[in-house]
Amino acid sequence: MTMMLFMIILILSNQIGISHGQLKVGFYDKKCPNVESIVSGVVKRFSASNKNIAPVLLRLHFHDCFVQECDASILIENGPNAERHAFGHEGVGGFEVIEKAKAEVEAVCPRLISCADIVAIAARDAIFLVNGPFYNVETGRRDGLVSNVSLADNMPDVDDSIQQLKHKFFQKGLSHKDLVLLSAAHTIGTTACFFMTKRLYNFSPYKGSDPLINPTFLHELKSTCPQNGDVNVRLSMDRGSGETFDSQILQNIRSGFAVLQSDANLYNDETTRRVVDSYFAFLSPFLGTSFQADFANAMVKMGRIGVLTGSQGTIRRVCSDF
Repeated sequence: MTMMLFMIILILSNQIGISHGQLKVGFYDKKCPNVESIVSGVVKRFSASNKNIAPVLLRLHFHDCFVQECDASILIENGPNAERHAFGHEGVGGFEVIEKAKAEVEAVCPRLISCADIVAIAARDAIFLVNGPFYNVETGRRDGLVSNVSLADNMPDVDDSIQQLKHKFFQKGLSHKDLVLLSAAHTIGTTACFFMTKRLYNFSPYKGSDPLINPTFLHELKSTCPQNGDVNVRLSMDRGSGETFDSQILQNIRSGFAVLQSDANLYNDETTRRVVDSYFAFLSPFLGTSFQADFANAMVKMGRIGVLTGSQGTIRRVCSDF
């Protein structure tokens, strides 16, 4: 009996140690109860003048988490070797939104709220503004102390094979289902013709266009991104629904209307294809899983990647500066 009691105490002690300093919903409820409403207000103000702010903030959160951890390292600006200047982060923005939110939060709750948490909250609020799901954001992250351009060398890339994509996600503790759902974030936002050139005009091994592109869509893409044309021209990543968060992009992937090669690759693998198809099964609206709920779960899971908590890391006063 004494030994059993000792074992129970030992197990409980370990569990308490594990849970201490971990992320949780409402981490700031007592210390700074208005933090989420402050961040939400800033996101709404920026959104009123920039309809593209939702995909920008969503992408910022993703890129932050995929280099080391969700630690706001992408926000640091300390010269050409800062992580934000990595080629894999080309086109990532939203820094001014986070800095504004941080400044307003600092005025009320100085040195209490991490930039990493503000990035996560802002992404959730931005998604909600374009008809996406509202979900509880776990908070309690600390800001990182390292920002180096070389650490972003292994970001998922539009030219990656499906096996490469799965491997990169598995390394972060994410599943093939998470890969599909987080790729579906491309339901909002645009890409540049620069990322389309290879798929349209030099697709290996055919040396022409990707044969899986719907012929009608191929004509549209080539009209928007002509060979030797302006590679900076932007096009929606979700044909027909690029400003609203919905599952249309998955339907486009099924029909050969995927814009990015990495999105099209989701239908070339049995495991990821089953995930895509699961949202369009005959009884899916009644018995199946909810795309929006699953996307929210994937975002929460991504937000846990390698987080710094407790006494780890720091709380920055200015997000771009250590």
